[in-house]
Amino acid sequence: MQKYLVEFIGAGVLFCAVVGSGIMASNLSLNNEGVVLLANTLATSFALYFLIKTFQEYGDAHFNPAVSMVAYLKKELSISEFFYYCILQCTGAILGVIFANYMFGLELINFATNQRGGTNIYVSEVFATMGLVMIIFLSKKKNVAMSVAAFIGGAYWFTSSTSFANPAATISRAFSDSFAGINPDYILPFLIAQLFGGLIAFLALKPFKR
Repeated sequence: MQKYLVEFIGAGVLFCAVVGSGIMASNLSLNNEGVVLLANTLATSFALYFLIKTFQEYGDAHFNPAVSMVAYLKKELSISEFFYYCILQCTGAILGVIFANYMFGLELINFATNQRGGTNIYVSEVFATMGLVMIIFLSKKKNVAMSVAAFIGGAYWFTSSTSFANPAATISRAFSDSFAGINPDYILPFLIAQLFGGLIAFLALKPFKR
């Protein structure tokens, strides 16, 4: 049971941090998107580090269906574990975003209007997801938290999509019309790009053996 709670709670706290920090930064730094992105990056990186570091002793601490998909393809998860992980990750993420909306006095469900479309954006998501998945599976367990936090912190800035790299992120962030949100119209192409990135990473990982 605890490994399932890890995925639910971890995804919830992570995306509460992602969206909440975006709202806070926007409130404090009106019309300065560079400062808002920097604050959002730092909060996300710190959250990733402490959540993975804390919860990896009790479960897999994926918080990400694309990572769980690759773990399933690598036969590290059964089909039922993969299914439950994905459901719990997405549910936890959505509830975390709704709670962030509540904390900042927004409507609980407030669908995003941020336009995040374009072939270059989708290719960016393929690249970001591939990079994240490869780093997770190539890193030693004790280094995963720092590796993931550092990669995502950097990828916020060097990818045009700001590196969602996570289907649970894409789905949940549609529920907040704030800096970190994504218009629901772009959910499907983002999901396709992320799953494709995960599959490329799975194939790229095959030559690497420990």
